[in-house]
Amino acid sequence: MNQQLVNQIFEIVNPLKVEFEQVCSEKSVTFKRESEFAMQIFANNDYLAGVAVQNPTSTRSAIMNVSAIGITLNPAQKLAYLVPRKGAICLDISYMGLMHIAQQSGAIKWCQSAIVRKNDKFMRSGIDKAPRHDFNEFDTQEQRGDVVGAYTVIKTDEGDYLTHTMRAEDIFSIRDRSEAWKAYKTKGKSCPWVTDEEQMILKTVVKQAAKYWPRRERLDAAIDYVNTEGGEGIAFNNDSQQERDVSPASQETIARINDLLLSMGKTWDDDMLPLCSNIFRRPITSPSEMTEPEAVRALDFLAKKAKAAA
Repeated sequence: MNQQLVNQIFEIVNPLKVEFEQVCSEKSVTFKRESEFAMQIFANNDYLAGVAVQNPTSTRSAIMNVSAIGITLNPAQKLAYLVPRKGAICLDISYMGLMHIAQQSGAIKWCQSAIVRKNDKFMRSGIDKAPRHDFNEFDTQEQRGDVVGAYTVIKTDEGDYLTHTMRAEDIFSIRDRSEAWKAYKTKGKSCPWVTDEEQMILKTVVKQAAKYWPRRERLDAAIDYVNTEGGEGIAFNNDSQQERDVSPASQETIARINDLLLSMGKTWDDDMLPLCSNIFRRPITSPSEMTEPEAVRALDFLAKKAKAAA
């Protein structure tokens, strides 16, 4: 452990307390605990700590994303991690983290995701019933055979089961089009598809399945994050940037934000624009510079704060 690095990181993280608490989307996620988890992570990894000190902006953004998405860095839960990526610190959300957010936000009651191998017996029992997946848990991967697919099954509030399946070729087709995999194939750069293939397979099927679950802004934000800033998305039309909605914020959404700001005694210039600039990691000097997804996210944050203060 390099104590000097740890001290430098503490000076980066500790001043974020007020902003962290302002944008936090989940009350169980607190700055005190998450900053302690973050410091433990950096203290146990000198390389990660070195990247954090060299790129303090990304370190601050990663911590703020913990707050905005509402996910914990608790190592015991394995929901999210701080990882080095392209000379920056990034928040990495596991497939278990995405399922946790789906349950915690009320989109679903229960969720499970698993890989199916060639010698397993997998059978869907019906549209609204849980599937059967039989295999010997003590068999090795070689005994179970190659990966042939994966699935995610959820239980709805009504008690029904919804199952989403993906064939291995479809999963690996998505992998092959991701920027992380392309960098690995062309430049030999390590990526999660190499170091944690099973986790990435499960995360892929969870992200696909979530499209059919009840919509929740917090879950949508988490999936958008891993696809864009997390670097797990697909580039289209040979563009190096991931596809995302950049439509301007609508007048209706801006008007609703204005109303909430007035009711809370807040202003765009002093409160909202600095906060949005920090969350979205770019300077925003006017409401017109926000995209509609950003404005909706800001509106949801304000609505929760207004409700809590009522």
